[in-house]
Amino acid sequence: MGFFEKLKNGLKKTKEVLMKPVNSLFSSYDKVDDEFFEELFDILVMSDVGVATSQEIIDGLKERLKEKKIKETGAAREELISIMTGLVDSENGTIDLEKTPTVILVIGVNGVGKTTSIGKIATLLKSNGKKVVLAAADTFRAAAIEQLGVWADRAGVPMVKQGEGADPAAVVFDAIASFRKQNADFLIVDTAGRLHNKKNLLDELAKINRVIDRELPGANRETLLVLDAVTGQNGLSQAKEFTSAANITGIVLTKLDGTAKGGIVLAIKEELGIPVKLIGVGEGADDLQPFNGNEFVKAMFESNGEVAEE
Repeated sequence: MGFFEKLKNGLKKTKEVLMKPVNSLFSSYDKVDDEFFEELFDILVMSDVGVATSQEIIDGLKERLKEKKIKETGAAREELISIMTGLVDSENGTIDLEKTPTVILVIGVNGVGKTTSIGKIATLLKSNGKKVVLAAADTFRAAAIEQLGVWADRAGVPMVKQGEGADPAAVVFDAIASFRKQNADFLIVDTAGRLHNKKNLLDELAKINRVIDRELPGANRETLLVLDAVTGQNGLSQAKEFTSAANITGIVLTKLDGTAKGGIVLAIKEELGIPVKLIGVGEGADDLQPFNGNEFVKAMFESNGEVAEE
């Protein structure tokens, strides 16, 4: 099964609460009016698109329909698809596989699938012919080191670790030495997921970044925040906390297949100004893939085997 098919299947719950009511709304009205827009707004908010982003979508749709003198719902539906695609598409929406060496810091609270996502990213990079080294710098939990080790074995990539409670920056220092020795392309660093003490997180990330600056000057950098799609708007609040503590360059959105809150994808870019770079729609090692906004919206609107036209 290709990833687009997995994406469609993974979005079934979201389609039930978002696209099914949207499609029903468009088919029940011949022409758009104020009542139509009110109902559309309610559907968007209920599917975790969020109040601010929902209002932006409604305002944008009203403006487009007025400019193009569109009154029929069929043409209005195509404009909605276009607006949604524009919200989630991004020029900086992917990890550049050709820019090496690259250091990827991965952050996120416990339980969102952070360590699992690192293993899947390593698998993805290796499948693209890249040499990867993992750094087990989440020394706050012994289980995190063990879990990352399991994924390193699965992906067939080396992992550098120290003991529980070790200095994360020291782990990164050792990992960079291994990275250089192996002439690797990507270094992926697992970091502690605690957010209850923002100062500790800030200090830890600053120390890790100083080591990277000193030992790998000029390396391409990514800081990815892992969010659990199941948490919906709560995840967005969590993300806002993290963005105030770290320079996040992209979002990894996990567990899209287990939630009806896929509308959060539309809110993330708009409210945080940060692109979703990777999405997970299953448990398999290859079920985390680069995010494609156009495919995401198509998959949401698809019905009866037909894909919405662009």
